[in-house]
Amino acid sequence: MSGNGIVYLVGAGPGAPGLMTLRGAELMRRAEVLVYDYLAAPEIMDLAPENCRRIYVGKRAGHHARSQEEINRLLVGEARSGRVVVRLKGGDPYVFGRGGEEAQELYKAGVVFEVVPGVSSAVAAAAYAGIPLTHRDYSSQAVLVTGQERPDKEESAHDWAALAKMGTIAMVMGVKNLGRICRSLASAGRPADSPAALIQWGTTGRQKTVVGCLADLPQKAEAARIGPPALFVAGEVVALREQLNWFERRPLFGRRILVTRSREQASRLSEALQELGAEVWERPTIAIEALDDPRYFKTALGRLADYHWLVLTSPNAVELFMKITWREGLDARSLAGLKIAVIGPGTAEALKAHGLRADLMPEKEYVGEALAAALAKTGLSGKKVLLPRALEGRDVLPKGLAEAGAEITDLALYKTVNPVWPEPLPGRPDLVTFTSSSTAAGLAGLIPPEERQNYPAASIGPITSETARSLGFPVAVEAESSTIDSLVMAVARRLHDRNCGPPAT
Repeated sequence: MSGNGIVYLVGAGPGAPGLMTLRGAELMRRAEVLVYDYLAAPEIMDLAPENCRRIYVGKRAGHHARSQEEINRLLVGEARSGRVVVRLKGGDPYVFGRGGEEAQELYKAGVVFEVVPGVSSAVAAAAYAGIPLTHRDYSSQAVLVTGQERPDKEESAHDWAALAKMGTIAMVMGVKNLGRICRSLASAGRPADSPAALIQWGTTGRQKTVVGCLADLPQKAEAARIGPPALFVAGEVVALREQLNWFERRPLFGRRILVTRSREQASRLSEALQELGAEVWERPTIAIEALDDPRYFKTALGRLADYHWLVLTSPNAVELFMKITWREGLDARSLAGLKIAVIGPGTAEALKAHGLRADLMPEKEYVGEALAAALAKTGLSGKKVLLPRALEGRDVLPKGLAEAGAEITDLALYKTVNPVWPEPLPGRPDLVTFTSSSTAAGLAGLIPPEERQNYPAASIGPITSETARSLGFPVAVEAESSTIDSLVMAVARRLHDRNCGPPAT
């Protein structure tokens, strides 16, 4: 056996990130080389380490990034070089995923491998469309079929007569040949008025379902512009969709929301919106770049005992301040004599993750003005305040503290920069979420001024709204309190009515 590498054939599931297995996620975090397909969700891809080498080998209709033989050689070669390779495949590796072929090649080459099953798109897409593949009152049989057969075969390998007698037929990769499939089943004896459905992008915010019968489904699918990836389901169980269609009834289903937070902070907001059924596009408009001035930092940290207050205005400030503190040989004990003030609940939660509790936080508005006012009430005359924050932070807070008599050390820990988007947006969003003025400014750097009126905003608070409007973004809705939960509620209220009018300006 050559090398000490290993290949993990991992099923990524049907598309929804939450449907990937725990074992699959664990192996993604270990990957040194990631070989992935077309349908891999970005959230799953993000599980891989930053230094992991990523190799795209996806196959789409009419275009293959690499042939199957090339993929096989790639897996063997990387493993023989001693690397941990994750071969990420949509759905389940062994269900029409050619995982069996790849495993055979690994066996022949003497490469150690492990197969991690995934949730099959055939099962998951049907469930998310409200169609159980079996039901004791409707069907005790279900058959899984591929609609894309080997191109070198002149005749279909399917026994249409046998398929026509099955209770439920679930067919993947059948969009291209949908008309022929429906005609073949009808010709083989299945009633032309037998219920059937086609589900595109199942389990994701882009899910689209068309229901009909064998006779009219191809025409309905064409009218709805259904394309791959899609699942074809035929059987009496399709009629249950009227009762069991839970996913498409979520309040934000079909809505497209652009989340502009930095990659490190986007998860909670994105997950909350996805839970309500939205299709979320994560495109950070800002990235955090730590500043590096050890002498400046060491001077401030060496005088921690002289300060009365540590004031933190963002989760980023918390994380970077604690990281620097640890790097300089200190820990939470060095903050024992300090009182800590935070701007809002998000910052308080970040602090709590380090075993620390905030001594002060504004009661209602989570902005610099409110924090300055709350601190001033404690009596700041002659008090020393350490304020680690962004380089381009607003001056309202240090100005307010100085007016209250405080002696301030304004410590610039990081700056925000515009990241490069790996791919353009797939369309125009229904709403853009702005969680800070910097996210609005970041998007303004990416969207031409004449197009910004087409990006209605959901703002976390009045300061952010003011910035967004000044940059040309119409503010459709504003959170009642400057928190992520309040922002999610505002978005839900705005978009739950599909006939809502134009955004407020």
